[in-house]
Amino acid sequence: MTAADVIVVGGGPAGASTAFALARAGVNVLVIDRERFPRDKPCAEYLSPQASRVLDAMGVLSAVEECGASHLAGMVVRAPSGRQLRGDFVAEHGYRGFRDRGLAVRRLVLDDLLLDAARRAGAHVLEETRVLDVRRDARSRANGVVTSGGVGPRALAAQLVIGADGLRSIVGRRLGLIRGGRFPRRIALVSHWRGIADMGDCGEMHVERDGYVGLAPVDDGQVNVAIVIPASRARTIGGDAGHFVSAWLARRPHLAPRFARAERVSPVAATGPFNVRAPRAWSPGALLVGDAADFFDPFTGEGIYAALRGGELAAAAALRALESASPDAALRDYDRLRRKEFGGKWRVERLVGAAVAFPSLIERAAIALSRRKDLADLFVGVTGDFVPAREVLRPSYLLALLLPSLGAAGATRPPVPAHES
Repeated sequence: MTAADVIVVGGGPAGASTAFALARAGVNVLVIDRERFPRDKPCAEYLSPQASRVLDAMGVLSAVEECGASHLAGMVVRAPSGRQLRGDFVAEHGYRGFRDRGLAVRRLVLDDLLLDAARRAGAHVLEETRVLDVRRDARSRANGVVTSGGVGPRALAAQLVIGADGLRSIVGRRLGLIRGGRFPRRIALVSHWRGIADMGDCGEMHVERDGYVGLAPVDDGQVNVAIVIPASRARTIGGDAGHFVSAWLARRPHLAPRFARAERVSPVAATGPFNVRAPRAWSPGALLVGDAADFFDPFTGEGIYAALRGGELAAAAALRALESASPDAALRDYDRLRRKEFGGKWRVERLVGAAVAFPSLIERAAIALSRRKDLADLFVGVTGDFVPAREVLRPSYLLALLLPSLGAAGATRPPVPAHES
């Protein structure tokens, strides 16, 4: 049975963004997801200032803001020693994002708005349907999927299959595209709380010697609390993740008073291990996008923006493949475009992941960033996806972080005009 020109597996931000762009271009696209929306998803729930551009293009930015999404001015990072730094999105480095603030909103709300935008653009959506396998022809080219049905497996054919189905992508695994990294491997325990004291206008990252925790106010007066620990410690969680989270927070003298009168208002959801990548995000007849293609670590908040922007790139590649006599050339070019778009941010993420794993490195960086707000603003701008990663990958910037006692004079070049961002 031919179901569509393109089947997108996964209805989250990556799948919805891809389907929206394809449907708007007139492609017959089918989105398949195993859940019924609205549904929740463990996530840091942070959208960078630049993510608002894609939300605006999809026609949902005003709806996201009207639902009560929190507006974040920047990020505060606390090192294990207690040293603290703040970086702001609006700064004097010469770069500006699409919006001056980031957003934070529950995935329960966001994903439903995004998938509905794809529907309005013309995409068909099949919910509560599990994809079991990727169909392939005699040349091993993907040409559809096999789904679970009421009376047994059901085959659905398509010219292209796009895997937007997250960390444990069935599309990526069936096509042999996904590899798990060895270091670092972390898991996250995510929950929502009310009544946490002293929440300001920034997201917070508290780095500890046994992991880190992110705090971000979201919609409906709730705060997202995401504790990230080494995957090797998963066995210490036991059968009561809620107790583990409460005990972990209670052991932090700087956090315990802020949670003294707080109430957890959602179950604790686990996700990970992270550090999943696809060295090649395509195979004949198929593409991977979003977390299915690459997810290293949630510290820099790369997930939702990369999913939304990656969906635009995947849709453009799929359109070229559908119109080409040599579709694999267009799919192959998708990898080059992904590296050009995200390669610098990937390098930053891996440097940050290494620093978080070694307290001495994070302390050195914290000293420099707490003394030099211009350096902190650049770093937070990179996490906001509007400052090019090259600004914090320059040898002078990295030297300033590793040798803060030198004062980092001249660590950054003069700012470029904002339109170059």
